[in-house]
Amino acid sequence: MSNLSKKNSDIDFFKKEEKVMLGVYKQLSLSVISAKGCELITNDNRKILDLYGGHAVMPLGYGEVNFLDSVNTQMTKLLFQSNLLPLEIRARAAENLLAIAPDGLAKVFFVNSGSEANENALKIACLATGRKKILAVTHGFHGRTAASAAVTWGAKNNWYGFPTMPFEVEFIPRDDLSAVKNMINSKIAAVIIEPIQGVAGAYDLSSDFLRSIRQKCYEASVVLIVDEVQSGMGRSGNYFAIQNYDIEPDILTTAKSLGGGIPCAALITTDYLSNYLKVGDLGSTFGGGPLACAAINAVIESLSKNKLLQNVKMMEKEIRGRCLVGPVKNIQGKGLLLGLVCNRPATEIQTELLHRDILTGTSADNNVLRLLPPLILKSHHIDKLSDALASI
Repeated sequence: MSNLSKKNSDIDFFKKEEKVMLGVYKQLSLSVISAKGCELITNDNRKILDLYGGHAVMPLGYGEVNFLDSVNTQMTKLLFQSNLLPLEIRARAAENLLAIAPDGLAKVFFVNSGSEANENALKIACLATGRKKILAVTHGFHGRTAASAAVTWGAKNNWYGFPTMPFEVEFIPRDDLSAVKNMINSKIAAVIIEPIQGVAGAYDLSSDFLRSIRQKCYEASVVLIVDEVQSGMGRSGNYFAIQNYDIEPDILTTAKSLGGGIPCAALITTDYLSNYLKVGDLGSTFGGGPLACAAINAVIESLSKNKLLQNVKMMEKEIRGRCLVGPVKNIQGKGLLLGLVCNRPATEIQTELLHRDILTGTSADNNVLRLLPPLILKSHHIDKLSDALASI
């Protein structure tokens, strides 16, 4: 071994990122070098059951052969071209996405992240209505860029950072029907909602609340933006969580699971709103690149071919039936976007589970442990989680 190799091998891997990266992330003491299916392999050869899925990014798990073949083929064929040139694979990705989207949505705009998708959705609403005020829902999270962070609950007082916000913002108390009636009016450009509030602990908003928002938006000509960055692409048991309520949004945003691990996002809107946009109003260098589009096509194909929506519903039923044990007192959310409501801080339960080789997530609710596993989850994985919870 060379002296350089010896020197590098002696550096604690927990400290490597600390030396060169901004210290803005709280990290676990776990270093992953590879993964397969629902399992992560650490540098010391531990096998960790991944119930966090890279923050809801890995719907097909790790190493899915058809997905990798599609991405690798596209990398060899055409790695990148910008939106200056029309691409067949981009058109196909948009067609496939529209085929699974809620009724009424007709046009797609590809970008790189959920924040960027929400940023553009809010811009479209302001352009189309000429109004200056946005409503969001308490406890919601929509991103960290200027506009998306402005509609994120608590951002202004904690980490927003920008000197001014791009528009006026007010927050509707979640599940408050009277507030919906009183706050949505003809002065509002848009209401942005997550059907299942992911960061808030997989809190599923009530159907009455969501339908009331839809109706009031119709009455006041307000744009309804549904943020499915975390809940979309099959995670709820439908392609999009809003489809559980038979609600048609004016704009839907999605990311995370959309590319199966390849960074990408999309905004899907109605023909009506698309008429307010002209060439140059929106833009993205990397959005809609051929590699991302190949990944999107492969994910959509796999969701259908491998019957993953059905699997999500079965696995949710098993988790609800078998994981209300140990510190878990309630389970909220839908599909495989679930929050385990615990009788003590979720960080403590997360640590205990990691000692038992299970990775989970926490949330903005101190007592809610979040599950965002790959949609290929199986019963034996739930056995491991249930047994671990029971032993805590």
